[in-house]
Amino acid sequence: MSGFVYGIRTTTAALLIAGVCGLLARAQAPTAPAGTTPAVGQQAPDFTLAGLDGSTVRLSDQTARGPVVLVVLRGWPGYQCPFCTRQFGDYLSHGPALDATGARVVFVYPGPADDLKAHAQALTADRPLPASFTIVIDPDYTFTRAYALRWDAPQETAYPSTFVLDRRGTVMFVRTSHVHGDRVPVADVLAALAALDKK
Repeated sequence: MSGFVYGIRTTTAALLIAGVCGLLARAQAPTAPAGTTPAVGQQAPDFTLAGLDGSTVRLSDQTARGPVVLVVLRGWPGYQCPFCTRQFGDYLSHGPALDATGARVVFVYPGPADDLKAHAQALTADRPLPASFTIVIDPDYTFTRAYALRWDAPQETAYPSTFVLDRRGTVMFVRTSHVHGDRVPVADVLAALAALDKK
């Protein structure tokens, strides 16, 4: 009888260890190398930027609360990008649908450091933001370069990009544009978020 009990305990312990190892394997996606754009299946490198309200916004704190939609705008290339303004308006109009997914939406507004915060505030045009929306500024392209998104040409800042990250910070969807007007529709983002619920 004691051998039977020992066998059950040993089997149970082995199953628990295998389960924990499986969870760890799934949780530890490879982190994108420094200076490269994170790809699907890779861990998005952590970053910390300042929010418009002066708060410190850390990516890992955001993903700890749920999925994150990370939207990299062109920001301030010497003028307010009209495509960014339209894209931001599209997100605002879909605010309730995005809120319903439980996702956080983080907009990165890059540009030269001088007056960057004021330019980012002008983007919002004093419109109230959903509680799940955050705008952070990337003065002098620290984040943009770390994610290899710097559009290093006259009157350019960053390649417009959209990432959908799961709760572990793993990239589940990404698209980067090398032209001004090619932006990811919010419908595609909502579909990517819905796919997270099925995994």
